[in-house]
Amino acid sequence: MESDKGATSMEIEKAQAGANRVSFASKPNFEPLKAHEISDGQVQFRKVSVPPHRYTPLKKVWMEIYTPVYEQMKVDIRMNLKGRKVELKTRSDTPDISNLQKSADFVHAFMLGFDVIDAVALLRLDELYVESFEIKDVKTLRGEHLSRAIGRLSGKGGKTKFAIENSTKTRIVIADTKIHILGSFANIKIARDSLCSLILGSPAGKVYSKLRAVTSRLAERFCFFGRYL
Repeated sequence: MESDKGATSMEIEKAQAGANRVSFASKPNFEPLKAHEISDGQVQFRKVSVPPHRYTPLKKVWMEIYTPVYEQMKVDIRMNLKGRKVELKTRSDTPDISNLQKSADFVHAFMLGFDVIDAVALLRLDELYVESFEIKDVKTLRGEHLSRAIGRLSGKGGKTKFAIENSTKTRIVIADTKIHILGSFANIKIARDSLCSLILGSPAGKVYSKLRAVTSRLAERFCFFGRYL
């Protein structure tokens, strides 16, 4: 009798536990929002000013700029002749809201003096940046001293500039006293340090040897990580 009572009490407890159990709804599966839905259907705009000296080069390579922005990034682009600005805006089929800013950075890089073939990398790679600084930010130079500093940065026939670009995997534009560097964060730092040394008066040979040491150290680090991946 006691065993029967124990069995019935266990069955009652199981029934109560089953009644108290809450059934949760299945996990919802939401589709990712499109660019125009993220901004509540509002069209996003960007405007990039065209300097007077880049107006003619822009006309020559307009289709090379227009095609990747319109077809690949799905962003509308036009040239405002009255305001001398390149205008960009999102479309309903723009896949990602960040495409608008990437396109604006691409056009801005061309306006700074980079070639289209180099600037278009900003559309395809996320870790690329453009950094700008002036010679006077490093050292205040005037007259012939400033001219000699610009000459040291370029080298004979652009030799020094090309050497820094090739060893650091960056692109450099020297526009009068302004310097623009396109590349990844780490590579920009190496190139900037080399350029600053040249501005401060270091001879090109010393900068080359330092560059060789830094780039070989970077290559060793990549080999080390690649060995253990």
